[in-house]
Amino acid sequence: MSGAGEAVHDGRGISSQAVCTAIRDDIVSGAFPPGSRLIEDLLARRYGVSRVPVREALRTLASEGFVVTRRHAGAWVAEPTRAEAADLLEVRALLEPLGAARAAQRRTEAHLKVLRGLVRIGRERARTGRTGELCQLADWFDETLAQACGSPSLAALLTQLRRKIAWVYAAEPPARPVETWETHGALVDAVVRRDAERARELAAARAGRFPGEFRLWRPVPPAGPHGDSHRKRPVNTVSARP
Repeated sequence: MSGAGEAVHDGRGISSQAVCTAIRDDIVSGAFPPGSRLIEDLLARRYGVSRVPVREALRTLASEGFVVTRRHAGAWVAEPTRAEAADLLEVRALLEPLGAARAAQRRTEAHLKVLRGLVRIGRERARTGRTGELCQLADWFDETLAQACGSPSLAALLTQLRRKIAWVYAAEPPARPVETWETHGALVDAVVRRDAERARELAAARAGRFPGEFRLWRPVPPAGPHGDSHRKRPVNTVSARP
């Protein structure tokens, strides 16, 4: 039996954390739609691993709320309700300002270097109309800001929250990308100055814009009984993150 948070490896050295990341990514992307069954044997073939890390990965995803287990029926992708989806955005509005305030107090020079770089690139992309990369840049920005809070527990909550929002909602591109990245820049300036209250205020205003920036989405189930959901896809054990 593995300990809490301990990665389990199969005979090929592939960890349950890598498999967990791969399955979670496929759930978030819609490759496994809400309500679809997750069969261990098929998942093992899809990712090129044994059943051992798959089983552990499903347990982790169940604890995160992406998967539900049914007695004598195995594992299934969870089906969040509209009320649960709305709760995600409300929790975001509460946690992100706290994370930003903590980041202002606890950030390191390494965090500041990354945040400044992302703001510089984001501003440049927004001003030149290269908006296709902005969603990914914003995600990196949020992840770095969460790590800068200096609390592993809070950073983990913020990361899990972003993953669930990405699963349940399709983020609309900001109507004013230049203004959006100026706000990001102002937030970084507050973090640089260790101004926790200003960072909290800016993060709260940023999170409070969510009604117009997110819309619920539900992936269309694949054709046929299994479609191509279980086509073999080797796990990337280098870049995969838990």
